[in-house]
Amino acid sequence: MIIFEPKYLFTILLLLTIVVITFATQKYTRSTVNFYVAGRSFGWVMNGSAIAGDYLSAATFLGLAGLTFAFGYDGIFYTFCFSAGLTLLTVFVAGPLRRFGAYTVPDFLAQRFHSKRARMVAVIVVLAISGFYAAPQILGAAGILKMFFGTTYSFGVIFTIVVMVFYVGVGGMKGTTINQALEIWIRFGAFVILFAMAIAAGHNYGKIMDILVSFKGAVPDTAQVAGKAIMHDGSKWEWTGGYLFKTLPSTISILFGLIFGTLGLPHILLRFYTNPSAKEARYSGLFAIGIASAFFILALYLGTVGRAVFVEGGLAPHIVKNFATGGVNMVIPTLAEALGGKWLLGIVVAGAFAAVFSNLSGLFIASTGALGHDIYAHFINPNATEKQKVAAARWSAVLCGVFYGILGLLVEKASIGHLVGLAFNVAASTFAPIFVLGIWWRGMTEKGAIAGLLVGLLSSLYFIFLPQLVPAAIRYPIPGLFTVPLGFLAVYVVSKLDGMVPADVNEFMTKIHSKEAL
Repeated sequence: MIIFEPKYLFTILLLLTIVVITFATQKYTRSTVNFYVAGRSFGWVMNGSAIAGDYLSAATFLGLAGLTFAFGYDGIFYTFCFSAGLTLLTVFVAGPLRRFGAYTVPDFLAQRFHSKRARMVAVIVVLAISGFYAAPQILGAAGILKMFFGTTYSFGVIFTIVVMVFYVGVGGMKGTTINQALEIWIRFGAFVILFAMAIAAGHNYGKIMDILVSFKGAVPDTAQVAGKAIMHDGSKWEWTGGYLFKTLPSTISILFGLIFGTLGLPHILLRFYTNPSAKEARYSGLFAIGIASAFFILALYLGTVGRAVFVEGGLAPHIVKNFATGGVNMVIPTLAEALGGKWLLGIVVAGAFAAVFSNLSGLFIASTGALGHDIYAHFINPNATEKQKVAAARWSAVLCGVFYGILGLLVEKASIGHLVGLAFNVAASTFAPIFVLGIWWRGMTEKGAIAGLLVGLLSSLYFIFLPQLVPAAIRYPIPGLFTVPLGFLAVYVVSKLDGMVPADVNEFMTKIHSKEAL
């Protein structure tokens, strides 16, 4: 029976597990504090695993290895940026954010400045960042279904969205957190098994580098696919990099976008609200850093193994095709089939789906909170009952599904890793200045915060969508060198000119920095 084929079996088992956990946690979604922050009940191991699950998305499971496969050193540098950003988030933001205690990211601005306008602008930015981040996750899931299950790309998008709406709408934050914690270990296990298979096949690092450094021609083992030979010019791959990080300013620009981006991702920030204390929040972040670091090392190694296996040749024609046509997005599952056949492919495909589902669920929670909590409960129906608020949250999940599904259909040909980089840049230019300055500088004002959000968002969109209007010399893959300083500068300058610092700023600062406060 087809159901017992490995690629179906492991994915079906994953989906059944999600269904069981989601229904089992449904009873914990009957109040807003439970739906949005799971009653603030998760310890650092569970929440740290969930943070890692949220952070290590399809961009990590598929994209970072793919970037290394395609461009060499550039994939490693991308990884360094993500690790540094998570470290800064844990050190400077995690504890104060938990002491603040709220449901959503816009809550921070609304309560910091007692401003509905700030809340509304923050909602717009949350939806923008989440949209940029959700699109590549959907691309990853739909791409796997298309390449390895034979579905259409459109079906893959719809299937993924339906699973996510059920996942978040029924299970809320409780079910989402437990599923995310489970899914990170499924992914990690898949990587460890693939790593072990690569070592068993003799792909030690010295051998890999000998193959890659000496190879400068077309892949010797080509395959006839669709009436033409697939060739890949090995000379375009240089271990020294140079595709994304071409110059020092370009490198700094990507550093700014990716490192500061971690400090502004709504779905990561709100995870710290679910801990019972600031201490637990910091420990959660540290645990997530440990998991992420190990994961990044494996991703980079496997991307390099994929390149070596591709270059060595001797592969089945359909595997050569998948390497060549899958681009930078499908290297990991293709490598799994090359090294371990259908059973290893099945395990890795399930891991890839776990990556997509885990990250998308976090994005859904963040966006659902922005619509259901920040818009409905504060603007549309301020007197709503708990039952109405929870119902609004579930309907918000449906709206987010429609929004994300449309975005997913538009990015079929894009690179997962690069799309996530753009999401990080928007977060770095908007929420990163707000949380860094809002937590550590008393002088920030409502107008300064709104100015920072708008300048950061609009400048990012300008560089991303109107590159033809940007001088070629500064047309960097990630425009953080310009947009991140603009966001910080807008907050500072407008706050200084405005001068209307909230009267209770000292009380606020005492609350979020006090060791005794939760």
